[in-house]
Amino acid sequence: MSGEIGFMQGRLSPRIDGKIQAFPWDKWRDEFPAAEKLGIRLMEWTLDHDRLAENPLMTAGGQAEIAALCHKHGLRVISLTGDIFMQMPFWRVSGAERAQRLAEFDAVAAACSKVGIRFIVVPLVDNGAMQTPDERETVVAEFTKRADWLKDRGMAVVFECDYPPARLAEFIARFPEESFGVNYDIGNSAALGYDSAEEIAAYFPRILNVHIKDRKLHGTTVPLGTGNARLSATIADLVRRGYQGDFILQTARAEDDNHAGILARYRDMARGWIEAA
Repeated sequence: MSGEIGFMQGRLSPRIDGKIQAFPWDKWRDEFPAAEKLGIRLMEWTLDHDRLAENPLMTAGGQAEIAALCHKHGLRVISLTGDIFMQMPFWRVSGAERAQRLAEFDAVAAACSKVGIRFIVVPLVDNGAMQTPDERETVVAEFTKRADWLKDRGMAVVFECDYPPARLAEFIARFPEESFGVNYDIGNSAALGYDSAEEIAAYFPRILNVHIKDRKLHGTTVPLGTGNARLSATIADLVRRGYQGDFILQTARAEDDNHAGILARYRDMARGWIEAA
């Protein structure tokens, strides 16, 4: 179903070490029935470098359990936010260390293909931002090598990037459109001071996944409707242009323990914006 509203894994669990986002090691199974209870049928997996080999996505037993939980609770997991690639960017290093990090990407991609994840979000922001022309060329070269592998499996890498609109349009145009696109994060763009209408006009056909978030200008994530993101107008622009992808709630965390309640409220807000478009 196009335009489905999903949530970022971990948003239905307590914070870990005060982080806004991290894999919920102790509660990841519990999020499936919790999402079903809310009527949310879509989850975006989140993957950290810490304990990578132990993550259920990366083991045969874990993959079987993910499939069973999806079937039991009527959920789909078709996208993954690869915080691992922002934490350990292969384009920042060389030699054996780069080879090791590339091997980790390949292992993650293979695991994704086994559980039906179609979109791998690679964050080219914060610690993962491309800082030099050489880093940019490394990103282009190494991912392009994997284009056919991705295409054969019906998968795509979707970059979340801090480039301004025209520069990002030029960057994504260097990749085959069958296997590469853009993850558009509404809040992150607002924090950078970009104009959403200009961004969407620049590279709309390449937007394959959308994160719903609100942030202050040059600031952090805040509750929806309290930051600088033009949420209603941006979502309306996407819908009216014919956006067929999903909307993932990567929203601010609840101040109390009412994680389900705040996620349900944000879901209703997003649904209202989509229906009003």
